[in-house]
Amino acid sequence: MNSAAANIPSKPIVRKAAPLSWLKPAVITGALVPLSVLFFRWQMGFLDSDKVSEILNYFGMLALIFLIASLACTPLKLIFGWTWGLRIRKELGVISFFYALGHFIVYFLFDKSLSVGAAIEDVLKRPFILVGFLAFLILLPLAMTSTARAVRRMGAKNWQRLHRLVYLAGILGALHFYMRVKSDVREPLLYAGVLGILLLARVIYRNTSNRTGGRLPKQTAE
Repeated sequence: MNSAAANIPSKPIVRKAAPLSWLKPAVITGALVPLSVLFFRWQMGFLDSDKVSEILNYFGMLALIFLIASLACTPLKLIFGWTWGLRIRKELGVISFFYALGHFIVYFLFDKSLSVGAAIEDVLKRPFILVGFLAFLILLPLAMTSTARAVRRMGAKNWQRLHRLVYLAGILGALHFYMRVKSDVREPLLYAGVLGILLLARVIYRNTSNRTGGRLPKQTAE
């Protein structure tokens, strides 16, 4: 073997991330499954006697679940180095907004009969409605600026500042759920606990990042 050639350092093998082209379509398809289940139950007469209340709770729960799922994507990358979650974070957030929108439409259309005055009065009189409405108002601009074009128009830093409000939306959503439940609060507390863990993970990582000059740990770098 040529000794000169043997001394040439070999290039490190760079492993490319799997394309996972199926991931986004799978998430979107999966998000439609609960709608299909709801439609089937409605057609078969399996809904409760208070259909409006059941559908309201159903949409609100799904909005919170998908919102928490979107918030889990970054901690999964920071802690375990899993970057696949970042590829579907936007989709999860938009799905959460559309379920929140469905929650609001059902409330405004069937519960308040399209009466703006009745809805405003309800928001002002019932704190849990106010909390939920604030969460929806926060999600609205986040969904409207979820495109790459919005990032370019706003600038990355401004876009990031705006989208940090998603954590406030999550807190308000969990609080809305807790205040809505009359007796058994175990389920809303479970969601609040998961949300708290995700927030704690972000705080711990940010403090660690500040001490290390803002560098990502090697195992979490994309």
